[in-house]
Amino acid sequence: MTATSPQLSPKAWAKAITKPAQEFPLTSLNVLSGEIPEGLRGTLYRNGPGRLERGEQHVGHWFDGDGAILAVHFTDVGAKAIYRYVQTEGYLAESKAGKFLYSNYGMKFPGSIWDYWLRLLSNKDILKNTANTSVLALPDKLLALWEAGNPHALDLQSLETKGLDNLGRLTPTQAYSAHPQRDPQTGEIFSIGISINSRLNLYKSDRTGKIVQTAAIKVDDVPFIHSFVLAGQYLVFFLPPLQLNKLPVLLGLSSYCDAFEWQPEKGTKILVIDRETLEVVSRGETEPWFQWHFGNGCVEADGSVRLDLVRFSDYRQTNEYLREVATGQTFTPAYGTLWQIRLNPQTGKVIEMQQVVNRCCEFPVVQPQQVGQPWRYTYLALLRPSAEIGREWFDAIARFDYQTGTLTEADLGGNRYVSEPIYAADQFNPERGWVLTVVYDGNFDKSEVWVFDSDRLSEEPVCRLSLPGVIPFSFHGTWQSE
Repeated sequence: MTATSPQLSPKAWAKAITKPAQEFPLTSLNVLSGEIPEGLRGTLYRNGPGRLERGEQHVGHWFDGDGAILAVHFTDVGAKAIYRYVQTEGYLAESKAGKFLYSNYGMKFPGSIWDYWLRLLSNKDILKNTANTSVLALPDKLLALWEAGNPHALDLQSLETKGLDNLGRLTPTQAYSAHPQRDPQTGEIFSIGISINSRLNLYKSDRTGKIVQTAAIKVDDVPFIHSFVLAGQYLVFFLPPLQLNKLPVLLGLSSYCDAFEWQPEKGTKILVIDRETLEVVSRGETEPWFQWHFGNGCVEADGSVRLDLVRFSDYRQTNEYLREVATGQTFTPAYGTLWQIRLNPQTGKVIEMQQVVNRCCEFPVVQPQQVGQPWRYTYLALLRPSAEIGREWFDAIARFDYQTGTLTEADLGGNRYVSEPIYAADQFNPERGWVLTVVYDGNFDKSEVWVFDSDRLSEEPVCRLSLPGVIPFSFHGTWQSE
């Protein structure tokens, strides 16, 4: 924080997270404007931290909050929504105790070093699985995903927590990424997990989520890999120059967040994997940067891989900004922009890269049916031109057109804040689609669901739905068609 930061007034977005979110049962939603499109049938799921405090204690980082799932069901008779916390073991234990009991990404173990070692020696969990980052909708269940542990399975309709799910192959301590990639043609699902012994675990699942193939790739140190990209026959990873100082973490003296060291002199490592064999195709290196999220990837006619991502100059500023979000006051400018990269998958060498959107943005997504395939449009959350970088949350969504090089923006107006845009295909017309985002209106302290025509983002939403309560900003979501 700067010396003058305590004197700054909180921005309107802060009201969305000042209190723990309140669950609500399945509730019919009122249409505030427009009407629900006839071709929009299915469910929007979103996951994010719903609770950032316990017993007057606050989490150390936004990533540490307990996961809460919003489901919005669009049917022939209207829309209904339900919002529930994931009933993880840690959530239940801390609810009973009324205080924090675990360490996490931005939190050290809250007890004494003696308590830490007693728990460690008795094989009890020290790190809490918050189940708060993303969701994967499968035919018979919804998975609440987190970076460093097994997913939790929930009922698709009631959001009742069924418990941890090992997908047939995971050990109790294995991590399963919050960013799996699903091939729209085969239904195969690819995911990863990082282990403390410097292994990148790869998982291939069938369309039901059952893991059918695994591999373990040796990597340097303990890499920070939040997401990766599916591009045709390849899985592509960019490993930013971060090194985990493991000893303080293992001794309970540091959180993971504080133990990562930014080492730009090492450059960004590139890893290309064959999706069929899960074997390494190539390794490469390029200039240093940090990314949380990719948009999409594909193989071009000449055999090169094209992909896009939101790129930050380093890890420290974006991580500090996200840490500050949990306090309701942010001061650190973290400027991520959309870049397009082409590389040779056989050599791991970058052919070219260029910035395509010079606006502060995040959460790039594409149409689900185009994942891993050539695509034209990438959808984003971004800041309005008048927004103060480092102080505001994303307050617009947009579509970037790679064919024309144009950015079409939906400006929601002052003190209205968005979540990651989610594309939903029209059930009657495959050439048409809808873009959904959960909006927090800081003017009236309420949350809504806004639906846009994907080809008319700059126009008014085709429908606005009122939610029964405030939904704190979430990380990621998905759409499941009927």
